[in-house]
Amino acid sequence: MILTASAGAGHLVAARALEHEFRTQAPDLGVEVLDVLSISNVYFRRLYAGGYLGIVQYAPSAMGWLYEAMDRPGERFYNSLRLWIQNLNRLPTWRYVRQRRPQLIVNTHYLPAEFVAQMRRAGDLHCPQVTTTTDFETHRIWVHEPMERYYTATEDGKTYLTTWGVPPASIRATGIPVRPGFDDTLPRAEARRRCELEAGRPVVLLLCGGFGVGPTGELLHELISMPLDAQVVVIAGRNPQLHQRLQRQVEFTPRSVRVLGFTDKVHEWMRAADVVVTKPGGLTVSEALACGLPMVIMNPIPGQETRNSDYLLEHGAAIKVNNVRLLGHRVGTLLSDGPRLQALRAAAQTIARPHAAREIVADALTLLHR
Repeated sequence: MILTASAGAGHLVAARALEHEFRTQAPDLGVEVLDVLSISNVYFRRLYAGGYLGIVQYAPSAMGWLYEAMDRPGERFYNSLRLWIQNLNRLPTWRYVRQRRPQLIVNTHYLPAEFVAQMRRAGDLHCPQVTTTTDFETHRIWVHEPMERYYTATEDGKTYLTTWGVPPASIRATGIPVRPGFDDTLPRAEARRRCELEAGRPVVLLLCGGFGVGPTGELLHELISMPLDAQVVVIAGRNPQLHQRLQRQVEFTPRSVRVLGFTDKVHEWMRAADVVVTKPGGLTVSEALACGLPMVIMNPIPGQETRNSDYLLEHGAAIKVNNVRLLGHRVGTLLSDGPRLQALRAAAQTIARPHAAREIVADALTLLHR
């Protein structure tokens, strides 16, 4: 049983990537993915998922403050408050898991990991569980014992968990699981042919995230206005209102601009692009790295995304633009600098972990057989 929570799109994406890999490596195994918020009451779901999106969109600095506050040694108040709110709605997950009687639980969000750990401490459940973190640095909120394995994106993330008392032997630095297709080596020319893009002109990919929050219209305006003759592709995600708004915005522009809604061909668009403009969510970053795609970082959410941004900048796989008005200038300059673009691409390929899902599932299956 793969447990996740749809507070942010990346956790479910990671769950689906692992589901596919379990079905590939162990086709006789029964595999089930559950978003624990889907069986919670409507008020808790709105508070947990809707509250997260609301804070990210309207008060991102508050999100960063909470993230850092709950990651400090000795902090008790905010973690106690969080636990009290979460525990108001743990019973639906407890009942469902008891009914299904899984032999192995894999978590891609810390909320179900906490629920399962509570069940095991209470003696209500006896199967092993593992957790896959979904950012490039870890946080104390992911630590829930008993836990047989923690899978982290980096060695630094592994080391950080040990400072919270996690035994090093139970941690594997595997990378973040990405969807099928991102571990392929699709040539750029073939990707552009599939996406019906011109072969000889640069391609800029603008990602709006799974839920399409942020100043996307402003970002698109700056890309349309940049002097360099480039093709622009926008993926609006699961936000039909944003999709329609962006389509109206580009209706009369002379530049070649494509606006897409949700697509399961993101790996082809990434392979076709020369550069991607994006927020540095853990899953999006992992997918871009798997494609060796240079990143232009905009508007990271304070907390986990600023830490992801720091990781990419430190390893030379991205540039960061702090002011929207400079986006077109910075992207155009980057696309005109072949050596710089190649250096970013090489750095991305160096730190990419496209086979993370394969490693995680192979290791987790040893716990099942044991």
